[in-house]
Amino acid sequence: MTATVFKLPDLGEGLTEAEILEWKVSVGDTVTTDQIIVEVETAKAAVDVPVPIAGTVAELFAEAGTVVDVGSPLIAISPETALPDAAAERYREEEQAGSGNVLVGYGTTETRRSRRRAARPEPAHPAAVAQDEAPRVISPVVRRLAKDNGIDVATLTPTGPGGVILRCDVEQAIAGTAPTAAPPAAQATAPAAEEHREAADVVRVPLKGVRRTMAEKLSRSRREIPDATTWVDVDATRLVKLKKRIGEADPDAGVGMLALFAAICVAGLRRFPELNAYVDTEREEIVRLPHVHLGFAAQTERGLVVPVVRDAHLLPLADLAAALRERTEEAREGRLSPGDLTGGTFTLNNYGVFGVDGSTPIINHPEAAMLGVGRIAERPWAHKGKVRLRQVTQLSFTFDHRVCDGGVAGGFLRFVADCVERPEMLVSRR
Repeated sequence: MTATVFKLPDLGEGLTEAEILEWKVSVGDTVTTDQIIVEVETAKAAVDVPVPIAGTVAELFAEAGTVVDVGSPLIAISPETALPDAAAERYREEEQAGSGNVLVGYGTTETRRSRRRAARPEPAHPAAVAQDEAPRVISPVVRRLAKDNGIDVATLTPTGPGGVILRCDVEQAIAGTAPTAAPPAAQATAPAAEEHREAADVVRVPLKGVRRTMAEKLSRSRREIPDATTWVDVDATRLVKLKKRIGEADPDAGVGMLALFAAICVAGLRRFPELNAYVDTEREEIVRLPHVHLGFAAQTERGLVVPVVRDAHLLPLADLAAALRERTEEAREGRLSPGDLTGGTFTLNNYGVFGVDGSTPIINHPEAAMLGVGRIAERPWAHKGKVRLRQVTQLSFTFDHRVCDGGVAGGFLRFVADCVERPEMLVSRR
């Protein structure tokens, strides 16, 4: 029976490519329906990809570390001769229906249907991976990388199966370490080649995955949003004591400073709903939202991400703290789904954990505002007519000047500062 090529499926959220992190199978292995075959990293999260058919692995089209476009060949499966005709027919029907069955939890069983677009099978024939522009390059990402860095792929020695040039071949060429085919004599003496040489100690780091997404989002924010920042120093001594008292009363609640500031932000947005919004540039409208999906900045090995706690305005303090802890753990372990990183309406950035006092944070597009919290440290502070050492922090608030004027922004920041200095306001002003 003819082998079937399974392409990288549509991973949703507008994602167009993914990097192969780890293959879970090898050529010759037998796979079952819905078995996880590969872990990939998209621009937003690491994702396990199952295969919707059973059979034997005939070919892997990309090595670990390679970036693959959605719709590009991923794996070829030779169906087992004993595969029941009914199962094969069910797979064809689901493919035609557009079920997709491509992400974790979306199998081919009737109880787990998916709305994601189907990856259409096709015969595993050399024509299935025909090169579009360069004769030995499959991935458009590899072609683009070579073109952007002035690399002639015809001069490279391919290391991929079937003489395919891989991303790592281009990256090595960029670093000046890749073996290349002998160039014509005229090219070897061309002065232009000298102009593109770099020092041996120059390091180029590909902008990809999470870092690429954040770079694009931050750049778009700077281009489109006329932001302004205001800040204030506040005495957080009573808030620090409240955290300690909560911990003594209920150690299992795990309420930290991030949760307290999150609760303060939610209360502030309830009082100033103008800031829980975004600008619809196409319709020239300010869209105010009835729900608070609270994002918070989290530093991970893959870079900065902003997990989202949905419907934060409905959560009691203990539940809000638990949701923040869960999202933080998932972010550090790379278990966040793309949906966990999108849809936020307001972002809290606690950069004080890095030991810094202040910042002018960039708004998380398309949101309208972000609150930044600096480190809490002992400083001389006027308290009850005397100068005392108090726990002081700096709050910075960046907002989209299109959605409000300084009065609203200043009112929100002052409300937050008052809650930090007098936490009982969280109860009295609900």
